[in-house]
Amino acid sequence: MVARITTPHSIQRALNYNEQKVKKEQAELLHAANFLKDVEQLSFYDKLKRFSDLINLNERAKTNTLHISLNFHNSDMLSKEKITEIADEYMHKIGFGEQPYLIYQHHDSGHPHIHIVTTNIKEDGKRIDTFNIGRNQSEKARQELEQKFQLVHAKGRRITAEDIRPVSQKIQYGKSETKRSITNVLDYVLKNYTYSSLPELNAVLKLYNVVADRGSENSRIYQNNGLIYRVLDEKGNKIGVPIKSSLIYSKPGLKYLEIKFQENETTKQQYKQSIKATINFVLLRH
Repeated sequence: MVARITTPHSIQRALNYNEQKVKKEQAELLHAANFLKDVEQLSFYDKLKRFSDLINLNERAKTNTLHISLNFHNSDMLSKEKITEIADEYMHKIGFGEQPYLIYQHHDSGHPHIHIVTTNIKEDGKRIDTFNIGRNQSEKARQELEQKFQLVHAKGRRITAEDIRPVSQKIQYGKSETKRSITNVLDYVLKNYTYSSLPELNAVLKLYNVVADRGSENSRIYQNNGLIYRVLDEKGNKIGVPIKSSLIYSKPGLKYLEIKFQENETTKQQYKQSIKATINFVLLRH
């Protein structure tokens, strides 16, 4: 199990993200903890008001929202009830068991995962300290839950073919919002692949019907070292409105990528000799 915690600037933004997924039938709300109504009776404004009422008790707090994702391996084979049980225990273990929180299961990627939205502002207006919560409370909770529920361990496990299968479906133009779809693909690819050039990066992005485009050499984008991202159709043709890298949250422009290229090239070297030795052995044997 892999746990990721982010602290958005707005509870409404975190809530909107998940509710839009539900609206598009890409997610469903599994559980609403410490709310005054059952899940089926909660409107969007009921959810927002419950969080906002607490947040308004401490207007000085710089951090008031947590957006957590719990990611499971495909072989874990978990029911909705078991996922909810794991999420509830996780929230108690990190100190948020008494807080209101919403558990959404997402269905838009190749592995089972849930998103949890909550606030760290308590009923008395005091805030739950979130400093190093990912490294301390969350990491301890992850290890305990992996043991209890016999989940695939995140730490120390080798990457397998199952892990590198696409976590996001290919973008189908017109069926989802372009900027959000491209962002989802980039969030995964930029972090998990060891690309060391733009062609190498595009070789991966094209698996998801996305391409990073510098434009022609005479274009303003190319001359200004700009970069845009485009959606591709099933035949590999560029389609739709291009998205500037500066408009994407992580700002994956050319300068950002050039730094990643250098880092990844260094990372590749440590595997180079072992790969060469393996290839030589196979060739000699046959």
